[in-house]
Amino acid sequence: MCAYTNDIPSEWCVGARGCGLAESDGSLVPERILELSERLSSVAGAKIGEISSINREAKMLAINALITAARAGEAGRGFAIVSEEFKRISQEIDEVAQALESQVRADLQELSLVGGAILSHLRGQRLADLALNAIEIIDRNLYERTCDVRWWATDSAVVAAVAEPTPEGARHASSRLKVILDAYTVYLDLWICDAAGHVVATGRPQVYPATQGLSVAGAGWFQQAMKTASGDEFVAWDIERAPALNNAPVATYATAIRQDGLSDGKVIGVLGIHFDWKPQAQAVVDGVRLTDEERARSRVLLLDHAGRVLASSDQRGELDETFRLLANAVGMGSYATEQVTVGYALTPGYETYRGLGWYGAITQREPDAASSAASQAA
Repeated sequence: MCAYTNDIPSEWCVGARGCGLAESDGSLVPERILELSERLSSVAGAKIGEISSINREAKMLAINALITAARAGEAGRGFAIVSEEFKRISQEIDEVAQALESQVRADLQELSLVGGAILSHLRGQRLADLALNAIEIIDRNLYERTCDVRWWATDSAVVAAVAEPTPEGARHASSRLKVILDAYTVYLDLWICDAAGHVVATGRPQVYPATQGLSVAGAGWFQQAMKTASGDEFVAWDIERAPALNNAPVATYATAIRQDGLSDGKVIGVLGIHFDWKPQAQAVVDGVRLTDEERARSRVLLLDHAGRVLASSDQRGELDETFRLLANAVGMGSYATEQVTVGYALTPGYETYRGLGWYGAITQREPDAASSAASQAA
């Protein structure tokens, strides 16, 4: 809560075209690093085992040849020399195989560790980028709301409704608000309030009859809007349910209505506009660019400054659950805990709208963890 004086950026794919692979090619996923290292470790172990097995057979042949040569006496002496040399070579092969196995296993183990670290970094960075994209889309959308409220507060019908309050003026203002709502479908309702906090006109009195005769004098957004210093300032309020709007979650934006619609005119009332939060926010979290497989093990969140869940791709805990990022998770980044990677990004704001300290966040279970969770649920 504070007062202040839909496009989606493209996603870039690096390297896919250059190496002749399609972007959807499964070989491009980071998990292939670990898959290949594990496969190489398995193949190397198996082949070294085969070398050792063949070498053991060769040793047995050399020993049998020495026994046969000994039985042959002087006639087998030359053959015995060859057998001894073969035995020596076989021993050297065995030593090389053992050294190779030791070194290869050590290197492959390190490769797996490095691959795991790279995979974790890439996954975390991607989730953080997607989280930033989500919160940026929301804030660009909400920036437009700050422009709307400041513009509409200068409308002659809006100003007249509180400057010279009459039933006819209220009806005319209500008619004008309805025209605006028909064009701007992202709003539930628009309220014109007098200086005492009484709602004198709305855009949808038939849809929301509870707004008639309503007083918002105790509402924080109304009180702060009355204190704005000029027509350039506005109030952006945190998401909350509006009882008079059938308890729907709304993002309320407000500014003072001023005498003659002038930026420096006397404050004579307040215009409050109620953004229809649920469908707009849901479209953003559902629109994050995840594959179907990733989506099944991910949760996309919009969080307020205190970690309250404002929107969730699974539609759970909205406005009730608190999702706590790690204490050192500030700005933009990622971390992993218990087979779950969390990418997060603080709103950078947009233009004159600095945002409310909200975060975009994405939690993603590792594939094996996701399969295990699905099995347990079944």
